[in-house]
Amino acid sequence: MKLLHTADWQIGRTYAFFEPDDAAILAEARTTIVERIAALATKERVDLVVVAGDVFDAQTVTDRTIRRLFLAMQGFAGPWCLLPGNHDAALAESVWTRAHRLGVLTSNLHLLLRPEPLLLPDAGVAILPAPLTQRQTTEDLTAALDTMQTPSGLIRIGVGHGAVEGVLPEGIDSSNPIAPDRAETARLDYLALGDWHGCKEINARTWYSGTPEPERYVANDPGQILLVEIGAPGATPMVERHPIGQFQWVRWEQEFQVAEDVEALNKRLSTLDNRFVVRLDLSGVLDITARQRLLENLAAVSARVRALEYDLSEIRLQPTDADIANMQADGYLSDVIGELRDRSAVPDQKEAATEALVILADILQNQQGAA
Repeated sequence: MKLLHTADWQIGRTYAFFEPDDAAILAEARTTIVERIAALATKERVDLVVVAGDVFDAQTVTDRTIRRLFLAMQGFAGPWCLLPGNHDAALAESVWTRAHRLGVLTSNLHLLLRPEPLLLPDAGVAILPAPLTQRQTTEDLTAALDTMQTPSGLIRIGVGHGAVEGVLPEGIDSSNPIAPDRAETARLDYLALGDWHGCKEINARTWYSGTPEPERYVANDPGQILLVEIGAPGATPMVERHPIGQFQWVRWEQEFQVAEDVEALNKRLSTLDNRFVVRLDLSGVLDITARQRLLENLAAVSARVRALEYDLSEIRLQPTDADIANMQADGYLSDVIGELRDRSAVPDQKEAATEALVILADILQNQQGAA
């Protein structure tokens, strides 16, 4: 049998720190990726799709968001097995109860809301879920899988959401612990996990699929979906990674030491296109002319990539004589520039005077551009 293992769709996630147009496109990508998963499931003729938690980003997503998700899933007519995670836990009143009231749950959608086996004999599979009924717990909910009985001849697939103890770095979405040998103790042929947003093999029978659409500046192999093939009960799974994400998130650091570093960064950025979401951590020293060139380059890049974040606060400005000479001004303004230049040489006035020179340079540059 074959299945697709995916997790952490985070449907309804927002990106308030981006420009509204970019934020809307990135949010939309979280739904369109589900359409791509459905198309891949149909193409590969899989027996089922397992979603290991955090289907939704929050319990408070809109009804429209719920409806749109389940419409996106219609491209695959086989079974979908959906596990609640820490973001969409199976509370007494939850996003899942709302979906039920909205009437969007078709017969091929199986909500794994209770820790009890789901038998799919047509697929030759028993699904053993460990749903979260609250956002965080200190106990290992997958321990219940050890005692779940299933008919002989069915492949046992466990589904959980949390942190495998002693394996993952700190700072992941939840602290819900999972024993690293759970596949062995529960006699599982495969354990599909969610919560870690990167694709990661724990052992031959235990995998994190990661989020199919990247949404963080973390290099942990996101944007994947796992195609899992199991020949028979007890057989070792064959797991194949499929890149499926639309966007790539990259975070780069650049320390400016000489003016030529500006062009070096621009050359590096020229390799990126509208598939990239970029964060730049900038630091070092620049003169005014190099800073203006940097801003021009960043404006051009922001139009080419999907989204661009950067922070100039760690860049120290050091105007040169040429910078000041280029600040074309007459009369009183020329006197001001001269006074600011003199004050920038005084230790306790240097910072304020330099900042004032940069502000004035920007104003004059804009006036010259308008002229």
